[in-house]
Amino acid sequence: MARIVDLAGGGAPPELDDFRDLARADRRPDRPGGRGLVLAEGTVVVRRLLGSPYPPRALLGVSRRIDELAPELAGLDVPALVADAETMAAVVGFHLNRGVLASADRAPVPDLTTLLATAGRVAVLEGVNDHENLGSLFRNAAALGVDAVLLAPGCADPLYRRSVRVSMGHVLRVPFVAGTWDELAGALRAAGFVLGALTPSGDTPPAALAAADRVALLLGAEGPGLSDEALDLADHRVRIPMAAGVDSLNVATAGAVAFAAVGAAGVR
Repeated sequence: MARIVDLAGGGAPPELDDFRDLARADRRPDRPGGRGLVLAEGTVVVRRLLGSPYPPRALLGVSRRIDELAPELAGLDVPALVADAETMAAVVGFHLNRGVLASADRAPVPDLTTLLATAGRVAVLEGVNDHENLGSLFRNAAALGVDAVLLAPGCADPLYRRSVRVSMGHVLRVPFVAGTWDELAGALRAAGFVLGALTPSGDTPPAALAAADRVALLLGAEGPGLSDEALDLADHRVRIPMAAGVDSLNVATAGAVAFAAVGAAGVR
């Protein structure tokens, strides 16, 4: 069982440092250039972190939330720091409505070739630097059976706290790898993937790719969309059919529609 540490008794155990000053961008522990920790917020997301490959370090929460997580904490040798809401707010720098946080170290990055060897449906993101869109894309990928997410240049860090929260913790279960276009496209070609680039100027509906054994869907940031380099790599330029007068969707919504259309194992 986790080691329960009641902060009401005073003192500041060293594990508390994982949760300090989360409102300050220059001191956040989940910055890739900083300590590079993973932070999960809320019982649902913390529960998913505890069941993920990411090694947990500590929890900080009000007593009720720590009690709710008792089944997942059984057998884990991590400190669970119990505090009242005011103490938590003083530590993290804002009032935390969800009542519990967990920290973890990052998991090893998967090998790209090994990852693609067993994948059937993959999302490839370029320039998606909005953390909420990134989190939503991972949540949609998990829900619709996408096996992996590849991050081309310009993407934000999917393990930033906001992305983890918006993904409802699913960023911790969908494997991802970052790389250059040469690296990613080369590995996808070698693994036999058909590449479909989503663009308003496309002429192929995503459902037309459903019969392919292996499909990689390329999605770009809202506004600029995919670069010319990405579009030139694609076998098909894919457009989601829409009503007249509407030329595009939010990137996470477009991803969900396309993921569902191409069909993934377990949800087809």
